[in-house]
Amino acid sequence: MVKNILVIRNDRFGEFLLVIPALRALKEAHAKGKLTLAVNPQVKELAGLIEGVDEVFVWDELKRDLRRRKFDLCVIFNPAKEAHIAAFLSGIPVRVGYDRKWGFLLTHKIKDTKHLGNRHEVVCNLELVDSIGAKTADKSISLNKIPAQNFSEYSGAIAIHPFTSDPVKQWPVERFIGLAKRLAPFKVVLVGKTEDQEQFQPGNSPLGVINLINKTSLVELAQVLKQCKLLITCDSGPMHLAAAVGIPVVALFRNDLPGKSAQRWGPWGEGHRIIEKAGLKDIEIEEVLAAVKDKLR
Repeated sequence: MVKNILVIRNDRFGEFLLVIPALRALKEAHAKGKLTLAVNPQVKELAGLIEGVDEVFVWDELKRDLRRRKFDLCVIFNPAKEAHIAAFLSGIPVRVGYDRKWGFLLTHKIKDTKHLGNRHEVVCNLELVDSIGAKTADKSISLNKIPAQNFSEYSGAIAIHPFTSDPVKQWPVERFIGLAKRLAPFKVVLVGKTEDQEQFQPGNSPLGVINLINKTSLVELAQVLKQCKLLITCDSGPMHLAAAVGIPVVALFRNDLPGKSAQRWGPWGEGHRIIEKAGLKDIEIEEVLAAVKDKLR
């Protein structure tokens, strides 16, 4: 019997959220097993809100202690030599992952074809755990344990996340600013984080727009988004977080790069709107505005 399960997904929080259905499948397959997550430091607090998760560690801290914890099963969702070696040397008997980056150290592995972009990342994650017989009928990425917080001042607002971690997926920031101006009289709240302070200065905020950029933790961002009517964004972590807390997303994608398309990375679930073109600069403010107004009817 599997008593102690380790799941490693230590990259960005958007990718991490798309593992939730696979975690549910593992928990359903091993109902009496303890489910431990190894994650990126920024993801730790958010990861603790996932139903069925028993313990959360930062991967860089946990990897030195794997042998003592006596895991029976380890699933590695983002392939890395370091994780494969650590799981092997710690003596975990069942090691599951993708056949790349020293995948020969795994006991169960599947071919990694995610780069083809012909199915969603959630589906790929479910395929990985299905290789060891873990399945679930509930494929949602819902976060049901978000602590209550009084963010009622954002109730009914339209959220805009104007950034993305990958420049090739970025709609011009000045168009997001122009869109915010056009959304009056709706209440608009800007969310997200950026290390480039020049990219979006508070002074650029249109009159009447609430600027929360660099002002929230991931859990606080989830609480804010839950109050909003919808989120407008490019492919980003907050896009997946909005889907997880149950609000619709108007998402802007390019469709000329299969590995970065909405087919693989789009908002998961029903009720979202995707605007997709070969170049993000080909998407006009008026198109986004029309999609938002249609979703608000």
